[in-house]
Amino acid sequence: MASLDPVLDKDGVRLTVDEAIATVTLDNPGKLNAQSPAMWRALAEAGSKLPGSVRVVVLRAEGKSFSAGLNRQMFTPEGIEGEPNFIDLARSSDAKLDATIAEYQEGFTWWRRNDIVSIAAVQGHAIGAGFQLALACDLRVVADDVQFAMRETSLGLVPDLTGTHPLVSLVGYARALEICATGRFVTAEEAVSTGLANISVPREQLDDTVRDLASALLAAPRDAVIETKALLRGAHGRSYEDQRAAERAAQARRLRDLAGTGD
Repeated sequence: MASLDPVLDKDGVRLTVDEAIATVTLDNPGKLNAQSPAMWRALAEAGSKLPGSVRVVVLRAEGKSFSAGLNRQMFTPEGIEGEPNFIDLARSSDAKLDATIAEYQEGFTWWRRNDIVSIAAVQGHAIGAGFQLALACDLRVVADDVQFAMRETSLGLVPDLTGTHPLVSLVGYARALEICATGRFVTAEEAVSTGLANISVPREQLDDTVRDLASALLAAPRDAVIETKALLRGAHGRSYEDQRAAERAAQARRLRDLAGTGD
């Protein structure tokens, strides 16, 4: 990726912007990009700092692994300095517990905004929170050494960082349940064959492949991509007839815009 001055560089997250393409990099390879509440807040902040010129956001990670998942210090009594550990969370009120998890989720929610297309470039291990962060993006390009795993259930927890909805949408209920309940690894070949990943490439080709995909996404007019993404995102929750109506309304907006007769 191009060397640019970062818009954001904190808590293991670096954001750079090159005209229409923004790159969010997980930048703590020494700890395999293990995740913490501070990282989640930085991810949320990265989303809020995107300039309006950005059309594609690439999510990538330094080092041999995309993310080994949750920093296990959160499971210990001492926890992470300045953050509530799991025991503290469990003892808080229902409202406080819900609000805290909702805050954690904010770093995972903005990647599917209609005005951007997000691409996760994933290598090595993407476990738990790492898997869910990759799932937060619209598209996934994986290295041939990728190993996804959803380990929360094995730890007595559930995946709560927005990963369950996209996982079921991509691979179906039965496979999603099996992946989560067993905590097993999903390799590159299975990820591509089940639709979890768009393409698998050799590790050394990962960044170049993502760069080419980002360029291809920029070829179409921005407003057409935004309308198309909105149509596809909403399709699952609409009936066939409602989707037909949504297509007609979206096309009417595009035709009027192209003809210069829109609002």
